[in-house]
Order: sequence, then C-alpha cells, then structure tokens
Amino acid sequence: MFYRFVRDLVRFLFYFLGLKIEGVRNLPAQGPVIIAANHVSNWDPVLVGISFKRPVHFIAKAELFTNPVLGKLLTGLNAFPVKRGTPDRRAIRQALDILDMGEVLGIFPEGERKREGQETTAHTGIAMLALKSGAPVLPVACIGSRRNLPIGWLNPLVVRVGEPLLLSEYRGQKINSENMEKVSKQIMCEINSLLSK
Repeated sequence: MFYRFVRDLVRFLFYFLGLKIEGVRNLPAQGPVIIAANHVSNWDPVLVGISFKRPVHFIAKAELFTNPVLGKLLTGLNAFPVKRGTPDRRAIRQALDILDMGEVLGIFPEGERKREGQETTAHTGIAMLALKSGAPVLPVACIGSRRNLPIGWLNPLVVRVGEPLLLSEYRGQKINSENMEKVSKQIMCEINSLLSK
C-alpha cells in the first residue's frame, strides 16, 4: 500500500516534468523477472520503480540502511541491503526467494554509479541470479537522469525498456564463471544498445 502510494505520487510528478517511458509492455505481466538497468544517478532506482505497475524489489548497498529513517523508508519501498565487495549470501538468498515467489527484482549490474558514456562492465552476480532462478532479464536504460532537474523538452528524461532476455541456451548447463561472464556481457550489451538508440 505504502509502495503503491509513493510510486503513483512520484510517477505523477515525473510525468508532469516530461518523463518518457518506452517499451514498458516488455515487462511480463507475471512470474519472476530481473530488471537490469544502467546506473548513472541516484534518480535511477526511482525512475525504474515508477516505470512499472509491478512492484520492484531493489538490491541496495548496505550503507544506505545505517541511517534508521532512510533504512525504514527503503525497506518500505521493497529495497534490501547487500554488502558490497564480498559475496553476501544473505542478500543472494533473499534475491532468490523474491524470484521464487514470482516477483520482480531490480539490479544495477555495474554495482555502482558510472558517468554517462563511460564504458562499463557488469558484475557476474546478476548472471548467477538469472541462471540459478531461470528468470528472464529485462534490460533497461535510464537516459538523462544524470542532469539536474528541472527536466523537460530541452533536457529529456527517458526510461527505455528492452525485450526480455530468456537465456534459454544456458538451461541445463553448469553455472560456472565462463557462463556467468558471457551472460553478464550479454546483459550489458543489451543495456548499452538501448542507451545508443
């Protein structure tokens, strides 16, 4: 209820400012999905969250949860912490549980904010989650979020959603570093393709 209220309110504000969302129908109506988006600004989780009718559960850096007020707000908005720089088994289990329940998981595969136009690579964690869960990966490009508000026609803000990556060619194969590397590269390639359209 709280998530929906905040999402609808913020979506209205951004639509008023000229936000354009392209390809939103590419999100499957049901079943587990991993949304993979580029990350250039603190606005990106907000933009991804308001773009879809289905609630998105975001993995966020654990440091954000140390502030009790912000931590409570993030938890209310379906975010959960991950300790960066080390395999966080608890966060991995929570992410897989979310996907097992047929929910939507939101991840920024680069692991941290990058400059617009900067060549980036994806961490293999997203590939591991996709291969273990069998969930399709939905590539998303946030364009223009690095710029200062207000936005508008001269400074467009776009969320561009690609086609789901089913990764069916990896079903039945071992989840090893080689396959995770391939999947990670494929995901970032799709995101970069959306950014350059």
